[in-house]
Amino acid sequence: MQEVVPINTTDGTDRNTRVARALSAEDGSVRLQAALAAGTHPDPAFLEALVGRCAVEPDFFVRDMLSWALTRLPPEVTLPRVRRELGSERAQARSQALHTLSKIGDRSAWAWITRGMLRDADDEVARTAWRVAVVLVPEEEKEDLAGELAGQLGRGDREVRLSLSRALIDLGDVTEPVLAKASASPDPEVAAHARATELLRRDPEARFDAAVEEAKRIVALGPAHAAASDEETARIVEPDETPETAEC
Repeated sequence: MQEVVPINTTDGTDRNTRVARALSAEDGSVRLQAALAAGTHPDPAFLEALVGRCAVEPDFFVRDMLSWALTRLPPEVTLPRVRRELGSERAQARSQALHTLSKIGDRSAWAWITRGMLRDADDEVARTAWRVAVVLVPEEEKEDLAGELAGQLGRGDREVRLSLSRALIDLGDVTEPVLAKASASPDPEVAAHARATELLRRDPEARFDAAVEEAKRIVALGPAHAAASDEETARIVEPDETPETAEC
């Protein structure tokens, strides 16, 4: 039978030892309880065990709890250690470190988000980097970030493209010109992804798959039809004033 980690105990040293050991237990529920215990009673003594487990933990829910436990520690303790993981050779370590930075939300970490991370060859790392970049980016650098993210349009499978679209949309209106430029790309995958993202930006209630299919149809019909479609979309999104709605 797997050991149950006691959350409340009078012996802090014993608790720390038991929690650290339970983080690598075979049973995922025990690891989850251990991460919860570490966050419920935060102690810098847990830092190495939590960060180390993030790099290898196979269970999504346990990983998320590990990140939460790290956010419960003082940022001045956690941030330097998490930063070191950004350069790890292990993709999961990099991805989870980025995820933890997004949870901490300390904007000083923006300087650590490099172009290399945003272009990481591992899709999960790149997706996480896009998400954390949008969270941490200063207002004055949003335009540059939008251009960098637009350079990834057409990349990966459905989930990767959906993540990129969401990141671009979350940046706000600064994405409009870069999406317009990408929509004219000679690469049909890039053009369709850009158009689908713009459709979602204008209509948040639209479904991604439907937007992609519509975008592919427009791209396949050629530049003239695409331009006409753009005009029609603009007319729908920003209709002309009528006598009933115009100001007197």
